[in-house]
Amino acid sequence: MTQEQITEKLQTIIAPYVEDKSALEGINGETNLLNDLDINSANLVDIIIDVEDAFDIEIDDDSAEKMLTVKDAVEVVMAKTA
Repeated sequence: MTQEQITEKLQTIIAPYVEDKSALEGINGETNLLNDLDINSANLVDIIIDVEDAFDIEIDDDSAEKMLTVKDAVEVVMAKTA
């Protein structure tokens, strides 16, 4: 999968957890999941579980802690699917 494909899939996974849908319009690699998209930590755990299911990977705690921005999440998925 390309970085672009992973990013698109991540956006689809993240979208249901974002209350202010207008925040999704400007989403990019530097978008912070907690601050910019106002996702709470409990929902972040749900997102990580959804990412694991969608990409058929297992994300360990260390990797999960690094998934703060869209770019970070893409890098974790790329590393786990390589």
